[in-house]
Amino acid sequence: MKFSLALTLALSFAAPAAMAVDHEVKMLNYGKDGGMVFEPPVVKAAVGDTVTFVPENSSHYVQSYVVPEGAGAWKSKLDEKWTVTLDKEGIYLYYCPPHLMMSMIGLVQVGKASNLEAVEAKAKKLKPKLVMKGDRLDKYLADIDK
Repeated sequence: MKFSLALTLALSFAAPAAMAVDHEVKMLNYGKDGGMVFEPPVVKAAVGDTVTFVPENSSHYVQSYVVPEGAGAWKSKLDEKWTVTLDKEGIYLYYCPPHLMMSMIGLVQVGKASNLEAVEAKAKKLKPKLVMKGDRLDKYLADIDK
């Protein structure tokens, strides 16, 4: 009886980790939305999920620009696969620094868009740096569940 109870408790704590999903985002020179893109550009995830950024072409890396309060900022290395764990609810806005002017940006929404106002304020400051395809950011923000 004690063994059964201990096993049940152990499995109940392990279950959420086992249900976490890894979302793969490719860093591409050319994708469905034109040149220099993250694909998919918008990911809907749950707390505890991970996102793995995969450089399919050279000269890409990923850096967070806005993260939910309490989440840590992140920055990968050039041409290396990078995985980030989404441990806070909200919106994560990120970009590829070498290709920011070409609007190589993306969003991850984890649960509710609790930090949408902060993301929109920072996006407004980022917009002048988006020389090409600046409408991508507006399009991606429109995909956020409010």
